[in-house]
Amino acid sequence: MGRPSGDLLALRGVSKRFPKGVAAVEDVSLDVAEGDFLALLGPSGCGKSTLLRMVAGLTGPSAGRLDWGRDASREIGFVFQEPTLMPWATALRNVALPLELAGVPHAEAGRRAREWLARVELSGFEEAYPRALSGGMRMRVSIARALVTRPRLLLMDEPFAALDEITRFRLNADLLKLWQEERFTAIFVTHSVFESVYLAERILVMTPRPGRIAAELRVPPEDRATPDFRTSAVYAAHCRAVSQALGGAMAA
Repeated sequence: MGRPSGDLLALRGVSKRFPKGVAAVEDVSLDVAEGDFLALLGPSGCGKSTLLRMVAGLTGPSAGRLDWGRDASREIGFVFQEPTLMPWATALRNVALPLELAGVPHAEAGRRAREWLARVELSGFEEAYPRALSGGMRMRVSIARALVTRPRLLLMDEPFAALDEITRFRLNADLLKLWQEERFTAIFVTHSVFESVYLAERILVMTPRPGRIAAELRVPPEDRATPDFRTSAVYAAHCRAVSQALGGAMAA
């Protein structure tokens, strides 16, 4: 399903300083276009998550501004590093919750929640509680919950970092498929070079604290169309370029 083209969000000179003078983010400016898949890549503590939370409106900047496009509605889904599911609710109820809070009738919320559980390959687990699900399955529920309202912008804060490599690869592929189908805008925080190249069209490399954007690299759609992209020479070349940019940012 297509989304209208156009600018979604612009950050201009955004900085964040916490009490006691800790500077987390400094002078970040970037444009986010409708349908972008953007990765924020950098070492732990470089302000990636802080930047994401400012976009989500969970905290405000100390300086600078965030400008939403003229026609941009602030419809946001957020996937945290931990699934943050309600342990007393089934997978179906967890996914339906945002719809019910928005006033969607119970039957319609349940129908849409079932649809999204199917889309994240969890048909048959609607009545399962989080404690009965694996880590990867709980994260799938979390993704379904974030997307069930069809948000314009999906924010993801290292959602696969705690998962084993095989599960992480599968979730990467499934997330990319959902993005290609829905064409939501995505900002994805990661400290993995390989994950950033596989998922994102734009990769923003950040410096250690205070986080600044040191480099922007792009993975063109035609490169991603390479057969078996993850094992291709094209993918390896992009990973080398991003690794070099990250090394430069760390040394800056």
